Amino acid sequence: MNKLTKDPKKVAAGMARAKALSAKERSAIAKGAAEARWTANLPEADFEGDFDIGDKTVSAAVLRDETRVITQATFLRALGRSRSPKAGTGVLSTVDELPVFLQARALQPFINKELEVSTKPIFYRTRSGGKGVGYDATLIRQVADVYLRYREHCLAEKGLIPVRYRKMIAAAEAVKTALADVGIIALVDEATGYQDVRNRLALQEIFDAVLRKELAAWAKRFPDEFYRQIFRLRGWEWRGRHINPPQIVAHYTNDFVYDRLAPGLREELENRMPKTPSGNKKGRLHQLFTDDIGHPLLAQHVHMVTMFMKAAESWDEFKKNLDKVAAKKNTNYELPLS
Repeated sequence: MNKLTKDPKKVAAGMARAKALSAKERSAIAKGAAEARWTANLPEADFEGDFDIGDKTVSAAVLRDETRVITQATFLRALGRSRSPKAGTGVLSTVDELPVFLQARALQPFINKELEVSTKPIFYRTRSGGKGVGYDATLIRQVADVYLRYREHCLAEKGLIPVRYRKMIAAAEAVKTALADVGIIALVDEATGYQDVRNRLALQEIFDAVLRKELAAWAKRFPDEFYRQIFRLRGWEWRGRHINPPQIVAHYTNDFVYDRLAPGLREELENRMPKTPSGNKKGRLHQLFTDDIGHPLLAQHVHMVTMFMKAAESWDEFKKNLDKVAAKKNTNYELPLS
């Protein structure tokens, strides 16, 4: 049988199954198929949460590409609108139209081109796998500005605000007030829990710029003076670098240098350090620094620490001064008491 020819028995069986289904069941199947098409190849929300703007609760999400989104329904409520999405569309505008909250003819003179092209709805897949519709979170303040510019125009021209816009203008004022001190990006990130991830991603970008993926050839990176000053302040006899220092000097190096260059840097260095089959390090931590960014940063820091040691009369004086200017993250220090 030709592969393109349908099997009459299978066709008949399919038609029989379709006839056996109720209209409600057929509708549910069609709806499921449409849902699958709707959510295909859409960006996914990795973080979701709520926050308050005035007396309104706003639902937000951070998509995988780091776009911050406010859901359509709560975006509307925050602006004093209560209209629900059109049945079956899940969005209050087409891709080529302005959203409903900017469609009024009276608002048109106060909408700039940049805002006009950036108000397209964002379709995405929620964390639960459903469909989400929203708008770029940064738009809410710009849209509020449109309403407030319209208010100023009305007051200047007629001395009053049309009744139909009073609720929306009051909501826009609340949005501006709520966001005056806290950026919308920070609100969304805090509400969804993305804030901590964002910080880790920013650190990872720093690590990738400063650190190599493989060990470089060994080269001298710590000047003799760095170690000479440690010996002086500890009251130890200095006999040169050809004599192995006490083991605690390695701890001092970690403390004064690697732990203070950036939060989590030493842990990243330890993770990147190649190991022998027995678990020993194959090199020194400084061999993982990049030539263009990492080594200049390391050299500058080592020089700074050495200068603080040279200026100090005692170990305690040096430690207190270093803690003031290059404190380690999440560390409590002794408070200076008179």
